[in-house]
Amino acid sequence: QVQLVESGGGSVQAGGSLRLSCTVSGYTPTNYCMGWLRQPPGKEREGVAAQYHGSSGDATYYTDSVKGRFTITHDSAKDTMYLEMVDLKPEDTATYYCAAVSGYGCFYSDFVRRNLDPSRYKFWGQGTQVTVSS
Repeated sequence: QVQLVESGGGSVQAGGSLRLSCTVSGYTPTNYCMGWLRQPPGKEREGVAAQYHGSSGDATYYTDSVKGRFTITHDSAKDTMYLEMVDLKPEDTATYYCAAVSGYGCFYSDFVRRNLDPSRYKFWGQGTQVTVSS
C-alpha cells in the first residue's frame, strides 16, 4: 500500500518562506508521477506542482500562480518529496497535500497533458496546513 505523509506546514507572514516535506513508502514504479495540491478554505482542491521521472525523461509542472516562487524536488535516497515555497502570499493559504499515481495513470503521453488535475491522482497524504497572514 502506498503511504504519503506531509509535514512542514505552519503560519507565516506574507513574503515569508516554508518547505513542505512528503515522506513516501510503498511507491516504487518504473515511471514516477507525483505532485503537490492544495485546498483553500471554502474552495475546491487545485494542483500546485507536479513531477515526472521515467522512460520518457524528466519534467516538472507548476500552476501559473506559483511559478517563480515554488519549487518541487525529490530526494530518492530519503524517499522524500519537497515543495520549497518563497514569497508566500495570503492567497497561498490552504491545506497542502502530496499525491501520487502509477501504472496507466503515469504514462508520459497522458501525464504531460494532465498533471495538475486532482482527479489524476490515486494516492494521497493527510494534508498539512499553511496559513499566510497579510
